[in-house]
Amino acid sequence: MPKTTPNLDLERVEELARRLRIDSVRSAAAASSGHPTSSLSAADLIAVLAARHLRYDPNKPDHPGADHLVFSKGHASPLFYAYLKAIGAVDDEQLLSFRKLGSKLEGHPTPVLPWVDVATGSLGQGLPVGVGIALGARLQGAPSRVFVLCGDSEMAEGSVWEAVEAASFEGLERLVMLVDVNRLGQRGPTRYGWDLDVYARRLEAFGWRTIQIDGHDIADIDQAMSQATESSGQPTAILARTVKGKGVPSVADADDAHGKPVPDESVALEALGDAPDTPFSPLPPPDFTVPAESTSKLDLPSYKVGEKMATRKAYGEALAALGAGRSAVVALDGEVGNSTYSEIFEKALPDRFFQMYIAEQQLVAAAVGLQVRGLRPYPSTFAAFLSRAYDFVRMAAVSRADLKLCGSHAGVSIGEDGPSQMGLEDLASLRAIHNSVVLYPCCANQTAQLVTLMDDHRGISYIRTTRGATPVLYEPGDTFEIGGSRVLRSSADDAVSVFAAGITVPEALEAGESLKSEGIGLKVVDLYSVKPVDATTVRDCVSQTGGLAITVEDHWAEGGLGDAVLDALSDSGIPHRVAKLAVRDLPGSGTPAELLAQAGINGAAIADAARRIVKEPLVSTTKG
Repeated sequence: MPKTTPNLDLERVEELARRLRIDSVRSAAAASSGHPTSSLSAADLIAVLAARHLRYDPNKPDHPGADHLVFSKGHASPLFYAYLKAIGAVDDEQLLSFRKLGSKLEGHPTPVLPWVDVATGSLGQGLPVGVGIALGARLQGAPSRVFVLCGDSEMAEGSVWEAVEAASFEGLERLVMLVDVNRLGQRGPTRYGWDLDVYARRLEAFGWRTIQIDGHDIADIDQAMSQATESSGQPTAILARTVKGKGVPSVADADDAHGKPVPDESVALEALGDAPDTPFSPLPPPDFTVPAESTSKLDLPSYKVGEKMATRKAYGEALAALGAGRSAVVALDGEVGNSTYSEIFEKALPDRFFQMYIAEQQLVAAAVGLQVRGLRPYPSTFAAFLSRAYDFVRMAAVSRADLKLCGSHAGVSIGEDGPSQMGLEDLASLRAIHNSVVLYPCCANQTAQLVTLMDDHRGISYIRTTRGATPVLYEPGDTFEIGGSRVLRSSADDAVSVFAAGITVPEALEAGESLKSEGIGLKVVDLYSVKPVDATTVRDCVSQTGGLAITVEDHWAEGGLGDAVLDALSDSGIPHRVAKLAVRDLPGSGTPAELLAQAGINGAAIADAARRIVKEPLVSTTKG
């Protein structure tokens, strides 16, 4: 990579800003799509940051002492890719492959590029993730600073304000938010236009230091960034008044220019003028090394077969044991740690525990940020409340993030709290996440083992835990696997295969016992891995019971365990009829036993379904 003076003088920075604009226009024109106007407004901010303040080595993107730059306004990707070209990370041919099939320069940045920490583009996520990155750097004692470029439109997102509050509460003085206040959103003016005072008052009320600047005055920007990186005990927001489409008269401050290439590339480039096209070297990162993870033999909790223990408590105890044995494990809570039992981790390892309070978007976003720093985060809350953060989980998958989620208090079996607290969608929603793993243990010893499997897995994994105590069915140390299952009851004369998970496993075993005297054998399978499901065992068992099967789950009928079984059978060629028992009517309050019975997913309901299905002739190979 060509070398120049790392700390460019302000005149050279002006040339760099012009080059960033030129390349933003060129890449969007080559793609015939994109967001050049959003890039043009922030070009001066990024030029000053990259040339004079950001400590970063593009040849060592994972340098633990380097600063982080997150484009929360990910649609300004032409600017981001122009910046990558300016520091020698990509060449001109790559730049002009923007948005084309097979190009790593996608419409919005993703970590398919090594210089991208997290995927952006779903607005309002960059700052919350930046909070997590800053927390991780502080935990590691790293000198890294975190710069987040936000658009003024996304300041309407509630997740931004969850992050603003969290950053202030945590005193993240190395977090700097650059707000590109260009007045225009996708469909017209933003809520507050160029009124920087409005943003300043709100941010200052949350405990932030604010600096208002002309976002096109290079010296003003430079001074603001110098001030922002001085120790203050507060996060800093630089509020920059900018012009959307700056430098190109045909689109400058123009409505209806968002998300489109400029009308005439040659005219736009002529207006922008010329600028050197020579890469420069950013400031070098400070020397820093993250100590290697310390590990020791895990002392997992163990429980006696036959005793009753809630899987949520076993999760908390196993998580604390995992943290004691593996120093990269961290835990996060959404102010329900005394219910999810993540409080056990907090008491044992308080320095590696992060309380995000009732802000589930920030809970998941902080976890995504922490894993950027090489940590392994376990955010936990009620399964129902994870739905608030679903977009963050979805984007975590786009980020190829390593995330271990726990949702407790799932299903009608939570009892009297009623439907607002009952997670009944979580299996479906988490199964729909790209490359996710979904686990649902039925007993405490199994939970402890599954938590260790999550830690060894890389990607997004989810464990669903139960509020009430359930019987311990497995011995301590029994082994399990992602994509596995366990046949708990079986004989050569079984008439129906029953597939259950979690709270319905003991119900299925009870049904099997109750039908013995009637000569109806039930093959009971614990499908603790809901995704990936053990398709081989599903098919083998259904073949052995003449195509007759029952699925039973404490979840809505759509998208959960029942559909996982049907998916496994759909292209098997095995004639089958599946009775799918699930929650179908909106529940109310009641005891767990009453609600399981009302939903038709208890032992008695399973037995009734078995009696019905064995009386009906099998006539179809379609989903039943």
